[in-house]
Amino acid sequence: MTKQKKSENCPCDTGLPFEQCCLPLLNGTEPASSALALMRSRFSAYVLADESYLLKTWHSDTRPQQLDLDQREQQWKRLKIVDTELGQADDETGIVEFIATFKINGRAEHLHERSRFSRQNGQWVYLDGVHHGPNQL
Repeated sequence: MTKQKKSENCPCDTGLPFEQCCLPLLNGTEPASSALALMRSRFSAYVLADESYLLKTWHSDTRPQQLDLDQREQQWKRLKIVDTELGQADDETGIVEFIATFKINGRAEHLHERSRFSRQNGQWVYLDGVHHGPNQL
C-alpha cells in the first residue's frame, strides 16, 4: 500500500485532511456512516492500492477472490460524486453514482458507475455497480 501523509488532503476529493476523512475507515477505527462515506473510502483505497480494505468492504456474495492493483499501470486521480439515493444511517441499501478519473499506461480515462451498497452484519459494503465507461478523456 502506498503511503498517504495524514496532513495531505484526502484522495476522495472532500477537501478534508486524510486523517479526518478516509483514514479512520481504512485503518478500521471507524465504520462507514453511509454508503457515500464507504464509496469515498473505497476510492481512497484504490488510490492507495489497499486491496485488503477493498475486499473487506465488498459484499460476500459478489466479492472476488483477490484483486491485483498495479499502481504502475493504473493511477486513480479524482472522484466526482454525481448522485446518491438512500444509503444513510437508517437505510439498509444505498446507491452512489460517481465518475472516477484515472490514468492507465499514461492515458487519461474515466469510469462512470452507479454503485449499489447494502448492509452486511451491520456494516456498509459494496454490492455491485452498473458501468457507463471507461471512456478516454
